[in-house]
Amino acid sequence: MSKKFKDTDYLMLSSMLRAREAGMLSRERMDRMLSAPSFAEAAKLLVDCGYEDMSSADATGIDAALSRRRAAVFTELSGMVPQPEAVDIFRLKYDYHNLKVLVKSAAAGVDGEYLLSGCGRVGAEALKSAVAEGELGDLPADMAAAYTEAASVLNRTGNPQLADFGLDAAYFAETLAMAGRSGSAFLKGYVQLLIDSANLRTAVRTVRMGKDREFMDTALVPGGAADAARLAMAAAGGEALAAVFHATPLAAAAALGADAMKGGPLTDFELACDNAVSAYLSAAKMKPFGIEAVVEYIYLLELEITAARMILTGRLAGIEPEVIRERLRDIDA
Repeated sequence: MSKKFKDTDYLMLSSMLRAREAGMLSRERMDRMLSAPSFAEAAKLLVDCGYEDMSSADATGIDAALSRRRAAVFTELSGMVPQPEAVDIFRLKYDYHNLKVLVKSAAAGVDGEYLLSGCGRVGAEALKSAVAEGELGDLPADMAAAYTEAASVLNRTGNPQLADFGLDAAYFAETLAMAGRSGSAFLKGYVQLLIDSANLRTAVRTVRMGKDREFMDTALVPGGAADAARLAMAAAGGEALAAVFHATPLAAAAALGADAMKGGPLTDFELACDNAVSAYLSAAKMKPFGIEAVVEYIYLLELEITAARMILTGRLAGIEPEVIRERLRDIDA
């Protein structure tokens, strides 16, 4: 059995992360970056948030620097957190991104190394070598099985989307299992909400694209709080979409999704899905210490990096600050 942890095991780490949150990229600092007279001056404002100086970087350099920041925080917290699942649940996304790159690169006979992320649990070079040399036994078992199945599907069907569906299902299954091993109801709820949000987005997009029920059934993944089969039926017109998510964090998003399926705008729907996850994690602030503080901090870091990339690449490209501002999501750091 896995070791049981108490919230007090996170007392010092929670205090450290709560203090760090105060120095994250606030709305006020974002406005200052947008109002700065030059890209270089905007970039220098990020240094106070713990980022390296990107004032002379190009777009590729910005991406590399932001990835280094993420990887450094992951490595630091992995060495401090009592339960590795709190960090690994976020790293797993990058492992499966890398698997998608390697599956498609191998099938196309091209080198996709430049697309690999260094933020996963398995180093990008180690993963690439394991795949190239057929040494999948050196990888975590779930990842090895997911790669083998996805490569087989792509070779058999020639359809990279089907390979992606399989890898998405494997990613969410491993994430949910990881949350279960942590013993944290909060972490499990977070993962289930991610699954429900992904499925709701998939259902709406499937209908908008005019795809059939079989396509939707293939694309949806199990494990969420909302039943995937019921969602597929509702999206096909058998039940009101909002009813599937009644009294859940995604209730408002589902109502907007029903409108989007009829041709309404996707922007408000997508934002509502994101807001549901943000609202769930904001509840972590109600607990002074515990695994919740780590999960919320890493989520905020991901939002911060997304905002920083949007501002810096936008300023570098000469996009008007007001246009960038409209694209930014609210971040309460």
